[in-house]
Amino acid sequence: MDQSEPRAADQVIRGIALYREFLDLPAQQEVLQALRRVIAAAPLFHPQTQRGKQMTVRMTSAGKFGWVSDRRGYRYEPCHPAGMPWPPIPPAILRIWNALSGSDRQPESCLVNFYGEGARMGLHQDRDEKDMGAPVVSLSLGDEGLFRVGNLERGGPTQSVWLHSGDVLVMGGAARLTYHGIDRIRFGSSRLTPRGGRINVTLRVVT
Repeated sequence: MDQSEPRAADQVIRGIALYREFLDLPAQQEVLQALRRVIAAAPLFHPQTQRGKQMTVRMTSAGKFGWVSDRRGYRYEPCHPAGMPWPPIPPAILRIWNALSGSDRQPESCLVNFYGEGARMGLHQDRDEKDMGAPVVSLSLGDEGLFRVGNLERGGPTQSVWLHSGDVLVMGGAARLTYHGIDRIRFGSSRLTPRGGRINVTLRVVT
């Protein structure tokens, strides 16, 4: 990951830039170790929708704010649902933001989603942030995930691509509010997570 020479995206999917294998295996392992420390400080939990349905992913966060969801709605909070403050965003993850975001602001939230066998994420927009000028930077680790991209409004044709461990997406500009989701994962497809599972790390500016 060389920050001195900006790298062109390998693919652009409806305005979303995809950087294939942006992190090599040693860099992925460094991030994974850092995430284990985050999870030790702020354990993974199952969020709920406003209707009380438990999501299939488990999540936690690092940074000034963490994203939570329950019957009160989707929002950012300064503390974990158990009451402790979120741990700092690890430097190994901040380096990805600094290399690819093009933003002069630092991320205030690092959302960590864990997809176990059968987990998925329906089409949604990332729109709970006040600064839509900053991009969302998203890192994939572990099992391959089928990423589906929609449109700026619900409905219409979609496009799908498999994301691999070490891939990074940057959602900025007009694509910042594009609907997107994960339809399924290839459980057990990664040598990074031999017991299976996909980890998605997204960095956002909140305020």
